[in-house]
Amino acid sequence: MQNPSDFVRGQVTTVRGVVDQVASSVAETVAAERSKVSATGSQVGEFIREQRNAARVSLRELARTAGVSNPYLSQVERGLRKPSAEILAAIAKGLKISAETLYEQAGILDRRDGNPDTVAAIRADPSLSERHKAVLLELYGTYVREHVQQGRNTETEPVTPAPRAVPNPTSMEESA
Repeated sequence: MQNPSDFVRGQVTTVRGVVDQVASSVAETVAAERSKVSATGSQVGEFIREQRNAARVSLRELARTAGVSNPYLSQVERGLRKPSAEILAAIAKGLKISAETLYEQAGILDRRDGNPDTVAAIRADPSLSERHKAVLLELYGTYVREHVQQGRNTETEPVTPAPRAVPNPTSMEESA
């Protein structure tokens, strides 16, 4: 017969082993997620810096229009901070680009299929409402997916114009 204290000691040892295994697994998962967040943060930060430089807007000016401090925006650009959706929307407004573009870069929205320049052009068009932009992007994404599934490369495929009817000069003379 086993001594009750030996039994309890054995159970505690077993539970500690299980807890150590779970803790190790959780630590690995947290480390993997942290690296994903860091990579996403630096990616969106680099994108913001590129857009700011392309728009020839200073860090101070963008920080002011976005309603954030210079140091905070600098940390975002360097990938040290991951901004909230609200901050991204304010930064997008300051850069005069769509918030969806920044949301995609930050991993908040799924990326659209197709050429990023085409998607950006649709999103940047001030004459389109948000609803029109969404519809156009959906149609464009569907078009791109269908052509990828068919194995076509739409950029290298020549566009052949539809044949036009050419009037027969002899029939024109007869009818005149």
